[in-house]
Amino acid sequence: MAEYLNCSQVCYSNYEIGKRDVPADVLIKLSQFYNTSVDYLLELTDDPRPYPRKK
Repeated sequence: MAEYLNCSQVCYSNYEIGKRDVPADVLIKLSQFYNTSVDYLLELTDDPRPYPRKK
């Protein structure tokens, strides 16, 4: 996952354990990878479905 996000393993580990806040661009990449919404990743919703894309 660290390679996909273009960061070090230590950096990604710090995101996972809460030592570092996850930047918005990384949240967007994670939501795209997992096909979900950023709100779901941030536990702001229980609905894992991604929002529809703008046309």
